[in-house]
Amino acid sequence: MKQASRWFSRNLIRIYAFIGFAYLFLPIIYTIAFSFNNSTKSNLVWVGFTWNNWLNPCGAPDVCNALGNSLKIGVLATFFATILGTLMAFAMGRYAFKGRSVVNILIFLPMATPEIVMGASLLTMFISFGFNPGFWTIVIAHVMFCISFVVVTVKARIASLDPRLEQAAMDLYADERETFRRVTLPLVAPGIAAAALLAFSLSFDDFIITNFNSGDVNTFPKFVYISAQRGLPPQANVIGSSMFLIALIIVLMGQFVGRRRAGVR
Repeated sequence: MKQASRWFSRNLIRIYAFIGFAYLFLPIIYTIAFSFNNSTKSNLVWVGFTWNNWLNPCGAPDVCNALGNSLKIGVLATFFATILGTLMAFAMGRYAFKGRSVVNILIFLPMATPEIVMGASLLTMFISFGFNPGFWTIVIAHVMFCISFVVVTVKARIASLDPRLEQAAMDLYADERETFRRVTLPLVAPGIAAAALLAFSLSFDDFIITNFNSGDVNTFPKFVYISAQRGLPPQANVIGSSMFLIALIIVLMGQFVGRRRAGVR
């Protein structure tokens, strides 16, 4: 009994870690497993193993159209949110101006505001200005809530920069533009890339704000929600598994590149 108690106390952290990771990854494992389910309608009961779902991911009606809309919206929202958010992060992180503390507080409001409130408010604004909900209203809405996450991420990277590196570049007769291009931007680039990936993930994954402002445009989260009421097709699991694997590959590549650069240094 004492030996078992000692083993339990020595491995308590590992047990907690296992339970935590099992809780996090069990839905992902379920999604990947049922992407191989030989089911034609409701993908809730295991019928049998098949590769057909992966060989024909567009087999379910409207699934690839919804995926295409989500990808296009995500790319556009990420592009505009990353540019605007990066410019705002540099302005707030490098320059002192009146009202900067107020701006810092306002930046966090979209992150703290419930999505249902933001979605309803944006829909009211679009209708007041005479815009019919559709593709571009979704893009505008996604840019608005993604900017905050971009600003926070890039600003944290800017705050960690060593100003002596830029001063050294200027001591070597580099002007401000050359210093920014050769020193500042490469150092901030990992933060910008991380912010862009975060913005794309938030845009691709969003349902509540999209549902308010989408009109007749169908996105992948809307497709999943609507299909779940009559039986989610296995192709949705295929797309979800593919997005997870792509994200995992990007993270692993980032870790590999970071360790390789650290090894070179």
